[in-house]
Amino acid sequence: MSMNLTSLGRLPNPLAFLLRLAPVRARLLMLGLAALLSLLLIVLFNSPLQNIEERLGALGWTLNAETATEQRITVVAIDEKSVAQVGPWPWSRDTMAQLVTALDKAGVQLQLHDIVYPEVRPGDDNLLKALQAVSGGVVLAQLPVLQSEQLVRTGEMTHALSGVGCSDAQNAGLPSTQSFLGNNTGFASIAKGHITTIVAADGAVREVPAIICVDGQAYPALAISAFLQAVSSQSWDVSVSQEPSLFGPSQVLQLNAYPGLRIPLDAAGNMRISYRNAPEAYRAVSAADVLNGTVDVSMLDNTWVLVGATAFGIGDIVPTPYNGATPGVELHARLLGSLLDAAVPYTPRSALPLLILLSSAFALVLLVLTNARERVSNYALPMAGLVLPLVALIIHMQLLSSGNIWLGWVLPAIYSLCAASGLMLLEQARVRHERSRVFGNLNSYLPSDVAKEIAYSLPSSSINARRCEVTLLSADLRNFSAFGEARPPEESAALLHFFFVRAAEIVEQHGGRIHEFKGDSLLAVWDGHDTQAASQALKAAQDMQIAIDRDMLPQHPPEGLEPLALGIGIEQGPVLIGSIGPAHRRTHTLLGDTVTITLRIQEMTAELAQPILIGECAARQLSDQRLESQGSYLLSGLRIPHVLFSPSPSDSVSRRNRPEQVSLTLISGGRR
Repeated sequence: MSMNLTSLGRLPNPLAFLLRLAPVRARLLMLGLAALLSLLLIVLFNSPLQNIEERLGALGWTLNAETATEQRITVVAIDEKSVAQVGPWPWSRDTMAQLVTALDKAGVQLQLHDIVYPEVRPGDDNLLKALQAVSGGVVLAQLPVLQSEQLVRTGEMTHALSGVGCSDAQNAGLPSTQSFLGNNTGFASIAKGHITTIVAADGAVREVPAIICVDGQAYPALAISAFLQAVSSQSWDVSVSQEPSLFGPSQVLQLNAYPGLRIPLDAAGNMRISYRNAPEAYRAVSAADVLNGTVDVSMLDNTWVLVGATAFGIGDIVPTPYNGATPGVELHARLLGSLLDAAVPYTPRSALPLLILLSSAFALVLLVLTNARERVSNYALPMAGLVLPLVALIIHMQLLSSGNIWLGWVLPAIYSLCAASGLMLLEQARVRHERSRVFGNLNSYLPSDVAKEIAYSLPSSSINARRCEVTLLSADLRNFSAFGEARPPEESAALLHFFFVRAAEIVEQHGGRIHEFKGDSLLAVWDGHDTQAASQALKAAQDMQIAIDRDMLPQHPPEGLEPLALGIGIEQGPVLIGSIGPAHRRTHTLLGDTVTITLRIQEMTAELAQPILIGECAARQLSDQRLESQGSYLLSGLRIPHVLFSPSPSDSVSRRNRPEQVSLTLISGGRR
């Protein structure tokens, strides 16, 4: 398990790679990665995403549905009322003959029966005579079976189209099957149209094949047969052609007998059903009222009638954007209406390039927002991740509502969401990286607690300081100014650098922290004014004397110069620590008598020839140490005398016998 975790830890970090690039290049690369992720999501979750696209995309119809009554089409429903009065379905052929005759007498222009009569039954002759006696046209249904592996061949398929060959059905994109449910041969003379629909994964019906090939013959849908029968065409000749326009449908079906009708088809030869009209826009009358003569004749006169079963349990019920249980006969009414209006919705051939173009526009918007000021970007990117998918949906809905164009919206929606999330992640990582780097740089100049306080608070022009008890240590390189005057600046800088580095290591090893480096001296702080803080400061001072004074400072100074030495002063007491100065230029400082006393004690190390001097407050905490009094002195600039102490020489000698820790050799020579 540990090996696996180790190997995972060694995997490349994409964000780390992106952060090493220039911001613009990193953002462009993140947009490209978002595109790949979007395509992967669409491939992996194609079916559920299509369902979401279809259901939300249909809002372009349902939110502003047409409620005006469709005057040209009437549904004659074999509903619950009809079943209760006439009898259970299926009805006898004589009853159906009476219904056909009653509709004809009511002035119906065209009868479309969403009913198949596959078996031979008594009364077929009467029904056939009634159908043949209709003054208008009649079209019966037949059912090629597409979405089934079981072979079904019942009745006879008739009224094939000419002009469309099924030998190259695969090339033409027409669906093909060998299974069907046709009418019995007694009705061969009556026009037919298929009622096969495409059932989506969620059970909804959104498309109907315009033509289906069965046994090498092409058979039209019921709605197309209605147009051919309405013009009393003797030749059902049609043509399917590719649409040259990029904004047109994939294919176009044209009826030679109906020159003005161009039916848009998708690449699979399907017609999309329009849900522009609300369900209440379609008039429906009960078949029982037609048989009883109680129907309003004005609802049937000079109309196209769709006869179909709607009673629960006998009709084909499908979900639609309006209702979870809609009779299948309503779908054919919708298809007829959109054909009459020449408003069949379609997906343009250039849908994918248009969606990619829209996604590119979204990418440009996100790129502009990312390049904006940080405060704008912080709020705009999350908002864009939510708003842009909605914009894609609105564009789709508007095209569908105004132009019957089903463009789609999931691709740009997913891309904008992935791109916005990726850019937010990248910018968050970049901000964290930059803040970490800034804090690291700040921490290299200031103590960590001070750096945190400055980094995570707003600038202020007021005093921000607190009073506390501390132990201070001041260390100074004596005679360094003269040394720097005689030696190259590079050598002086190297010596001072190693002094600061080693001194800081020793102070931190003993629990202190460097407050500041100033000139050739430093000031270190330990929190508290107790015995532990004083002991740690003294140990740090003694270790500095061994590691720096003996091992780092030149043993043979240039001619005419005093040797370099390290002087250290230690004292305890109250200080005021914090930040002062204007908001645009703050400084972190220690203030108070304790600071002044510590600095003056360090200056006395040269006069008393002692490397380490300790003030009387710190000395009280070092009762376990052998300290020697150096007398009472009036320190420079102060009014009260102070007693100074130094460690016993025996302690210094014992500590000097420790093994070497650092050996630094300075190369002599250079400019004098």
